[in-house]
Amino acid sequence: MGGIGNQMFQYAAARRLAHVHGATLKIDLSWFENCKADSPRPYELHIFPIKELIASEKEIDRLKNTGKKRLPGWLLRLFNAEDQRRSKGLIIEKHFHFDPEVLRLPDNVYLDGYWQSEKYFRDIADIIRTEFTITVEPDDKSRQMSEMIGRSEAVSLHIRRGDYAANPVMNQFHGLCSLDYYLKAIEMIASRVGSPHFFVFSDDPAWVKENLVSAHPTTFIDFNGPKRAYEDMRLMSLCRHHVIANSSFSWWGAWLCRNPDKIVIAPRQWFKRKDLNTDDLIPERWIRI
Repeated sequence: MGGIGNQMFQYAAARRLAHVHGATLKIDLSWFENCKADSPRPYELHIFPIKELIASEKEIDRLKNTGKKRLPGWLLRLFNAEDQRRSKGLIIEKHFHFDPEVLRLPDNVYLDGYWQSEKYFRDIADIIRTEFTITVEPDDKSRQMSEMIGRSEAVSLHIRRGDYAANPVMNQFHGLCSLDYYLKAIEMIASRVGSPHFFVFSDDPAWVKENLVSAHPTTFIDFNGPKRAYEDMRLMSLCRHHVIANSSFSWWGAWLCRNPDKIVIAPRQWFKRKDLNTDDLIPERWIRI
């Protein structure tokens, strides 16, 4: 469920469990078929060479349901709401921060959640990076940009606006990183990196070009569009350092970067809602401001 970044987190957590147990990993795509989310998204993991097996309705039902839903209504009411949701194989994410119990789960389980922490898959990081290598050939513009990135002390900078700005429900939940955050991050990078060149990615390039002013070399990546957003993620991963938004998209762009000396700057406040514990979302080696 969710956008490509969310899908990657969900796959990575499940992939780790499947790897540990030598089990088969299957993906439930029913959310995309019945999506009524405020910001609907397509399934996008097909761009990666992952173990892409799709679960059947029967397989999903077997793990998610206890069988109680098939009982008469009067009998269902004898069970409390928690019992109705519980099944032997259904594992619902209990909270946003890392849950170490998930690493000890058996096989034959169904994961329902976002699982947004590298701690769920850190011990198979090399496998995840390999399977999240985009196999689609880049177009000429992206290829030229990748060459430009390779020749410079490239820093990716991601500004997420789009539905965060336009959709009141999404804005109330996620909020936007301030312009002040980006200016501070730019100066922090510049104080640590010689001759940085910022490559700016955004779903609102017009706003960014008008409002983001920097004294450092800056290139705006504005040619891929939403249908080729994976190209932006690939270009982000090729940069040496990163300034990310409160977005799983640029989180992955930074995480997939293989530079052992990379500097990654992330926002201290990930959600506008302050009741969610995001301590485990940002790797300890990254900088939060």
